[in-house]
Amino acid sequence: MSENGYGLAPDGRPKGNKVWVDGCFDMVHFGHANQIRQSKQYGRYLIVGVHTDKEISLNKGPPVFTETERYAMVRAIRWVDEVVEGAPYTTTVETLDKHDCDFCLHGNDITLDAEGHDTYAEVKNEGRYRETLRTQGVSTSDLVGRMLLLTKTHHERDDHLSDEHSERARTLSTSEDTASPYTRVSRFVATSRTILEFASGRTPKPSDRIVYVCGAFDLFHYGHLRFLEEARKLGDYLICGILGDSTVNSYKGGNHPIMSLHERVLTVLAYRPVDEVVIGAPYMVSDEMIDRFNISLVVVGCEVPHHEHDCPDAFEAAKRRGIYREVESGSNLTTEGIIERIIKNRMEYEVRNRKKAKKEAAALEALERLQGDTTKAIKITAEAAERAEPTRKWV
Repeated sequence: MSENGYGLAPDGRPKGNKVWVDGCFDMVHFGHANQIRQSKQYGRYLIVGVHTDKEISLNKGPPVFTETERYAMVRAIRWVDEVVEGAPYTTTVETLDKHDCDFCLHGNDITLDAEGHDTYAEVKNEGRYRETLRTQGVSTSDLVGRMLLLTKTHHERDDHLSDEHSERARTLSTSEDTASPYTRVSRFVATSRTILEFASGRTPKPSDRIVYVCGAFDLFHYGHLRFLEEARKLGDYLICGILGDSTVNSYKGGNHPIMSLHERVLTVLAYRPVDEVVIGAPYMVSDEMIDRFNISLVVVGCEVPHHEHDCPDAFEAAKRRGIYREVESGSNLTTEGIIERIIKNRMEYEVRNRKKAKKEAAALEALERLQGDTTKAIKITAEAAERAEPTRKWV
């Protein structure tokens, strides 16, 4: 137990009371969620600051999600206690003091403003900065790149998660610091009628009304969130089935899904409305599945792509039993709509990705040369980044 009574953080130092995390959180994915989960382990109360569209456009290029969408999605992540809308892009001691935060946290990567300066320089110099581990293998830039390049290399050949991805799922679903009940992760294997679990979680009570939803949940967005929130209101326990990559590709074609199965599972795991996730869920919601999970209601959004898929009705059993329900999410945003935003602004996003990569590579090289002199490193980082890509103001 630490001197302040809150215990020790993962880095062996005392936890804080209130701690601060900030960011763009554009196209919110499991990398963002994992950073937030880790940050929650450093304090009793986690405040997340989210930047405005204007600030992001100035410093990085245009965001894909609007600030209203990003505020709502971050607020729904299970480890978040409070969201500060319109947080400044550069983190200052004044901001931490204003919100009563002991220190701020950020992933162990580089964040630069429009001028190429380290946005955490001030709080680092004041000793009010701590780091979490950056989640490798996913970034907003990477997802945008997949859409622009129409790649399919991220697709998984089967619906089994690798050991690494299974461990990530365990971590996201069973963190001891989660503020809400743990999320179960399971697999339905029709041939053996078994559920193979690799994450413990709250099991439904015999009296619970169990609601089941399924889909791709690709590029998880505000429309998905609103749908899950509405579905959760219809029962006591929400099971979310995530369709495999080959299944999604069969009815959407192209390079869909943009996110692989493991990425989609890990993203959905982070949100409060979900009690259980079924990986590689079957396309058909069969009588066997309904009985095995004791499903009371199968809920579908009013606009889902596989409604028009040329194959047997996936929800025939639920309709026959009178437990099928369509709901309005209150949002008309779709995955296709997100892709359209990217394509519409393709040139700007390509420039953004190139600019970001150049600045970060130059800054990292400068930091590696220094290894220790923080003040000097910050100055050289800015100079190196500016040489790599002269500042361009987004309008």
